[in-house]
Amino acid sequence: MQHLSHSFSGALRTFAYFMASGTQYTLEGIKYLDLYGNDPSAIEQVYAIFANVLQLDETGRVMNAHYAQKRATDYLRAYCDPSFQVEPPYEDWEVALHEPPPRLDPV
Repeated sequence: MQHLSHSFSGALRTFAYFMASGTQYTLEGIKYLDLYGNDPSAIEQVYAIFANVLQLDETGRVMNAHYAQKRATDYLRAYCDPSFQVEPPYEDWEVALHEPPPRLDPV
């Protein structure tokens, strides 16, 4: 059985912390914390973009954490501020919501 790399785990943990604490540096001035309780699908999309854009090398080391954060949080910035334009526009693979795991772990 294979586990995610420590690098991936650290990148995800760090991103989740700054998003949940309201201190994500790419969202300065954007009031987004209420979305966690009132519009969770917007937050879901942010994490999907982060995971889709994140790249790992052959050893599992994250190669583009800051870029993945920027692409993900640009979605939320545009969601909260319709005058903000994401550049370049998202490609379908970046915003794809992939199938969730089964409700029960495989035996």
